[in-house]
Amino acid sequence: MALGIYEETQRALQRAIEALQLPEDVYEHLKEPQRVLTINIPIRMDDGRIRAFTGFRAQHSNVLGPYKGGVRFHTSVTLEEVKALSVWMTLKCSVVGLPFGGAKGGIVVDPEQLSAHELERLSRAYIRNIREFVGFDKDIPAPDVNTNEQVMAWMSDELSQLEERNVFNTLTGKPLLLGGSQGRKEATGLGVVHVAELAARAFGLTNEPSLKGLRVAIQGFGNVGSEAARFCAQSGAKVVAISDEKGGRYDPDGLDLPSLFAYRADQGSIAAAPLGQAIGPAGPLTLPCDVLIPAALEDQITADNAASVQARLVVEAANGPTTNEAAEILFQRSIPIVPDILANAGGVIVSYFEWVQDLESYFWAREDVIDRLKRILTDAFGRVYAMYERKAVDLRHAAYMVAVERLAEAMQLRGWY
Repeated sequence: MALGIYEETQRALQRAIEALQLPEDVYEHLKEPQRVLTINIPIRMDDGRIRAFTGFRAQHSNVLGPYKGGVRFHTSVTLEEVKALSVWMTLKCSVVGLPFGGAKGGIVVDPEQLSAHELERLSRAYIRNIREFVGFDKDIPAPDVNTNEQVMAWMSDELSQLEERNVFNTLTGKPLLLGGSQGRKEATGLGVVHVAELAARAFGLTNEPSLKGLRVAIQGFGNVGSEAARFCAQSGAKVVAISDEKGGRYDPDGLDLPSLFAYRADQGSIAAAPLGQAIGPAGPLTLPCDVLIPAALEDQITADNAASVQARLVVEAANGPTTNEAAEILFQRSIPIVPDILANAGGVIVSYFEWVQDLESYFWAREDVIDRLKRILTDAFGRVYAMYERKAVDLRHAAYMVAVERLAEAMQLRGWY
């Protein structure tokens, strides 16, 4: 029987701790979040009736600094998912060397079924409910699936009104006018492509410092997937497949991205775009390509389809798109996976930059942001790749080991064990 997402996370944590020969005390600290909130959020709908939504916030570990993590609005949000994502955020911040711990939040809702006014009321009500537990030195929320700059602006304003002062340093992913950072919107997609460039060279797919000439398939055409597609093209790759939740397109000679972006802007989905061949939402996962970028939701590459993956390299842009069983299958097939906690860390890195800029009230040029982002990811990839070579494990396990080693050292220094 397949393990749930949270059980898989716990097992991967325990495996890393055992491989590092750390005491069981470390696992006892990390196996569960330090705090989990379940929230009932009643709001008044436009038709006057009251409707209650369920929300969550999990705060995993603050051993390295304040909690940090996004808030997602999706019908699939569960307590188990939020807890697992909070663990991944702790590991992600640790593996790239940020002074943050992990958190994650969410509301069980389809935001497309809400009006703009209803979405604003829900966003404000959510942050009111967790007000006691957030702050620039406590927990710093950010956007995630189906949330964006506008949602962060509403939440930031709600907190500012409650505090009777501007507290723009409590949330990240905000509009520039409210203390946002240059480069934040594209940070995750750009980071994915930069890590893909590093991995492609490390694993011999190319001798170039870019993706020039490589074929890339992308599952997911939201903010991360679309930005990844754009930066892949800028890196010289041929994007041969892209899909969204309704379907996608495939052309072995490379898709016309400007036309695809224009079609989506007009129709809302690329499923019926008059380009290449039609594929299903999961189509890119098993098409022939050099680099596969799963940028949708978790549990997309599983034991059922891992044997059909034809990529030479997988770079995880989504959180948890590959199950542990699937990762083992790909490892046995010599298909490396750059794990999510490294590959998609660009967003939290630039969120860190935003937090620093808000605290200083001094803002950086986009070029400075991008340069610092790439340097942090390059250093982190180097650490993970060195662990991978030294321990002869897959990259995911190596990344967990790098992250856990740093967390354990911080726990020991603080006297936690």
